[in-house]
Amino acid sequence: MIEISDLCVSYDGEEVLHGVGMSFPTGKISVLIGPNGCGKSTTIRSIVRLTEDARGTIKIDGTDIDGLSAQELARKAAYLPQSHSISGISVARLVMHGRFPYLSYPRRYRREDYEKVDQALEWMGITDLRHRRMDDLSGGQRQKAYLAMALAQDTDIILMDEPTTFLDIRNQIELLERSRMLADSGKTIVMILHDLDAVLRYADHVVLMDSGKAQAEGSAEEVLKDPALASAFGIVPRFFEAEDGLHCYVTK
Repeated sequence: MIEISDLCVSYDGEEVLHGVGMSFPTGKISVLIGPNGCGKSTTIRSIVRLTEDARGTIKIDGTDIDGLSAQELARKAAYLPQSHSISGISVARLVMHGRFPYLSYPRRYRREDYEKVDQALEWMGITDLRHRRMDDLSGGQRQKAYLAMALAQDTDIILMDEPTTFLDIRNQIELLERSRMLADSGKTIVMILHDLDAVLRYADHVVLMDSGKAQAEGSAEEVLKDPALASAFGIVPRFFEAEDGLHCYVTK
């Protein structure tokens, strides 16, 4: 369980999060939604202490993250940013980066580390790519490699900032399906998404943000039907039933 209370974050003296409070349940897919610039990424980054001027309380399973060392926090939560800068190395070398929180310096990889990397590659279905350079991969393949790195980190929590960006439809579905499997295995998944129909189909828990605050929190259907959503996005959500359940589309 991740619990956030009274979180305020400022950039260059300007406050961008204003007393934010929300929680993300264990073993579920939680999704942050909201218009661009509303504070979603800042909220996720705050969980792994990547925001400098932050005030408030963030607890993981009852423990305040301020009482954890960087290494201890990295063993609890893996963070997958929206954009990545690692290139020029093989997929296997990238995935091995996920083991850094468990190693001292200079790094000496253990059998356990190689086994975790192999397991992550196999779970993501990219064992055949292990020797390929990251520069030579498609966008979907690179995203799978980065998620494998997060899996190799072997944390109970995985935070993902817009993980479906730049992915084609097939790879978007595959990533969301694998996220579902991770949550069903007991991991806590927190991600930012913009596709409201995907939110409705995959999210167990949703938080709507707008103007640096949490405006609504609950199940996907509850939040998508909350009047605050139409106000935040300036759109009208429409719903229809299909054989596989409730779906959502939007109109102005």
